[in-house]
Amino acid sequence: QVQLVESGGGLVQAGGSLRLSCAASGLTFSVLYMGWFRQAPGKERELVATISSGGGSTYYADSVKGRFTISRDNAKNTLFLQMNSLKPEDTAVYYCNPVAGRRPLSNWGQGTQVTVSS
Repeated sequence: QVQLVESGGGLVQAGGSLRLSCAASGLTFSVLYMGWFRQAPGKERELVATISSGGGSTYYADSVKGRFTISRDNAKNTLFLQMNSLKPEDTAVYYCNPVAGRRPLSNWGQGTQVTVSS
């Protein structure tokens, strides 16, 4: 059974930074592309970033390009999202998921709340 446990969210002022983590189990993490998604209140869930299985290829949504960095540690089955220069519009619940292209493949975890104050 796949388990995805996100952590690292919190309340931060605009311009601040946070590092999110996603601990994955029940899947062969090292062979999967992984992604971070987010869902803001009243909005649909959107893709933020993806990373290839070996970490050599990444994709970022235009809204976070240059500010967010996705990375992974295959030895620890863990996915990361370093978020810098945070903006109030980054406020959302953030989720991780294995992906095929830009499509999530598994059930969602509980997510981690990120709140950016202006």
